[in-house]
Amino acid sequence: MQDATAQMAMLQFISSGLPKVAVPSTIHCDHLIQAQIGGEKDLARAKDMNAEVYNFLQTAGAKYGVGFWKPGSGIIHQIILENYAFPGVLLIGTDSHTPNGGGLGGLCIGVGGADAVDVMADIPWELKCPKVIGVELTGELSGWASPKDVILKVADILTVKGGTGAIVEYHGPGVDSISCTGMGTICNMGAEIGATTSVFPYNKRMKDYLIATNRKDIADAATSMQEHLVPDEGSQYDRLIKINLNELKPALNGPFTPDLYNPCTDMRANAEKNGWPLEVKVGLIGSCTNSSYEDMGRSANICKQARDKGLKAKSAFTITPGSEQVRATIERDGYAEIFRDVGGVVLANACGPCIGQWDRKDVKMGEKNTIVTSYNRNFTGRNDANPATHAFVTSPEVVTAMVFAGDLGFNPETDSITAPDGSEFKFQAPTGDELPSKGFDPGEDTYQHPPSDSAAVKVDVDPKSDRLQLLEPFDTWHGKDLEDMAVLIKVKGKCTTDHISMAGPWLKYRGHLDNISNNMLIGAINIENDQANSIKNRLTGEYGAVPDVARHYKAKQLNWVVVGDENYGEGSSREHAALEPRHLGGRAIIVKSFARIHETNLKKQGVLPLTFDNPSDYDKIKPDDNISIVGLNDFTPGKALDCVLKHSNGSSETIKLNHTFNQPQIEWFQAGSALNRMKMMA
Repeated sequence: MQDATAQMAMLQFISSGLPKVAVPSTIHCDHLIQAQIGGEKDLARAKDMNAEVYNFLQTAGAKYGVGFWKPGSGIIHQIILENYAFPGVLLIGTDSHTPNGGGLGGLCIGVGGADAVDVMADIPWELKCPKVIGVELTGELSGWASPKDVILKVADILTVKGGTGAIVEYHGPGVDSISCTGMGTICNMGAEIGATTSVFPYNKRMKDYLIATNRKDIADAATSMQEHLVPDEGSQYDRLIKINLNELKPALNGPFTPDLYNPCTDMRANAEKNGWPLEVKVGLIGSCTNSSYEDMGRSANICKQARDKGLKAKSAFTITPGSEQVRATIERDGYAEIFRDVGGVVLANACGPCIGQWDRKDVKMGEKNTIVTSYNRNFTGRNDANPATHAFVTSPEVVTAMVFAGDLGFNPETDSITAPDGSEFKFQAPTGDELPSKGFDPGEDTYQHPPSDSAAVKVDVDPKSDRLQLLEPFDTWHGKDLEDMAVLIKVKGKCTTDHISMAGPWLKYRGHLDNISNNMLIGAINIENDQANSIKNRLTGEYGAVPDVARHYKAKQLNWVVVGDENYGEGSSREHAALEPRHLGGRAIIVKSFARIHETNLKKQGVLPLTFDNPSDYDKIKPDDNISIVGLNDFTPGKALDCVLKHSNGSSETIKLNHTFNQPQIEWFQAGSALNRMKMMA
């Protein structure tokens, strides 16, 4: 669990009444550290600002048997790769980029906090059996082509929802040209195509990484049973994609969506055609996707080439090491010094700007500008809360080359830069060691193991706190149909978990359900007026903020629904995006299709995630309709529900709504939530 999601997961576990977790579990403090000045000062500031939350997580971990990685340890997925992932493991994490562990041959799957509570409580974790998409890799990576370019191309082919309901299994002779951490990069960003998870077959690159991270015994065990950790002979896939790595070129995906593919060769023409700003304001490398020792080394190699020519970065340049181990090792091996020599700023070992934890000062809110990152997501406002920021995701080496050119149209394979002495300078293709020749420097010890006897440990939650709040159980189903509900908002177009429950400054309230509910759906676009956070209150006739109207409806005991479009809830595993609607009186979310994690999260909280049997029925619902969901006394797996739409002109019509509930999940709904059901069964 990362610290932003661990708060709600631990609050739910505490309310279950269980004394200890049943499986090995850890908390990682990486999300609450805001990038502002530089690593040490930002970390000190975060420890001060978040002391109450860190103390809660540390004591809750100690009390219930959960390991605690202190702030500054690094990003959860890099730490998992370095310490916990191994070939053949089934591991869940309360973050959508948990699949990073597929780089070590594990099935590592992102879930919501309630799913984690199930596992910690020794209740079987379930999901609909995924399909399998095969990606056959041939040829070899070389030159400027990187592992990031593999997943950028896969996102181009499959789009942001093409992997939904599937595991992506990479295979073929090209796999062996990719490092273990490079495979992690590819699996990590599989979250951007909606995949359940992604995985690579066990090979020597994984073995070398296990040995380098002090796990030779696991490497030996995996090697002895390698035949079970690779695809079976003649495997059949639900879909097969073929990529020749020899033909792969460096690319950037974006802006505003991680599947819009722009090879570097086409970038200038695409930018000019679409009006994307060509000046690169900031280049940012790191994040859970690309912050390994190899990534840092390849970027440092480009910086050294530039430094030797007397060049400094034209764009602002930030570097985020993935873990304390990576940070300490790049300091020892001189990479960090090279970054600083060319004008780079080394940030704390944390998520930082990737998730909106960035106190950005160089542009005004609303100012159109371009940034390039080695991150994974680039939804509107994701990095800096500025909807006019055009963010492009690419490899760390392409980001690094671009900060010296300051130009989005710069193609590092072919283009030159004028050096201070007037000569034309062209970068050589980057090189970097896969693993440190002197071994990893572990750096500062930032791990706290839970004590064997935790009887004396006290977990404090101040009733007056604005950041932490003990949970009250949700109400149970009243046994009748849900009648005459209001449409809170009919959402137009893309609605990710960032739109439903923003991160950035709201992360501080992740442990306080009532306070964080003030961000519910404030980023979603209302089809009625094409505006965000402006909806008509049907009881007063006045327009107001989405959370305010929802609270008014709840106070007046008016149930409500949300109506949405395709792939609703795409993005982060953010459980709050399901908790907030439930807390504020929402009963159902009716859409054309759901992203996997969000659909499950809604079920866990007693909300009905329903899909149109006929997607065009989305157009039939008017923002001022009364909506009734009937047939709930006969709610059974595989049987559609009827939805009666009562229009303001007095007419009505009935449409069919589908669901994916199984019988235990229906019992969650009837009990009011999965947690309520767990308590009933205890």
